Amino acid sequence: MADLSSLKDLGTATEASAPAHVRKVDSLGRSYATGKRKNAVARVWVKPGSGKIVINGKEFTEYFARPVLQMILRQPIVAAARDGQFDIIATVAGGGLSGQAGAVRHGVSKALTYFEPGLRSVLKKGGFLTRDSRVVERKKYGKAKARRSFQFSKR
Repeated sequence: MADLSSLKDLGTATEASAPAHVRKVDSLGRSYATGKRKNAVARVWVKPGSGKIVINGKEFTEYFARPVLQMILRQPIVAAARDGQFDIIATVAGGGLSGQAGAVRHGVSKALTYFEPGLRSVLKKGGFLTRDSRVVERKKYGKAKARRSFQFSKR
């Protein structure tokens, strides 16, 4: 490295070796991803099919009875314009129903990008690949909750 021109050559060498997003599919033709939200963790498998969504052995409309949760779950599929083209099997544990729906959504988004890397830009733009890191704040000693103080009385 005698002068600055050699630094320019180093920059182009590292750009060429940047990891390209490759298709990750197992021997059964499925792609697998883990989705997380709050305290919920979802294991999601995506494979070509008729659009059937199964969560913990139940149909997704039965497991997530509220229409809002069903809509959250289907957001990445609709955004990618792949409605009815993939079968989704998920097992989800921990947290409540809202966190579980968010975890499955995150897992479906990641699994879709592994199956079809061309969808990454669409899903990234929609914010489906970002892990929502917000979790419940822990309770502190001397407080009623995380930040709430006990009621104050002067007398």
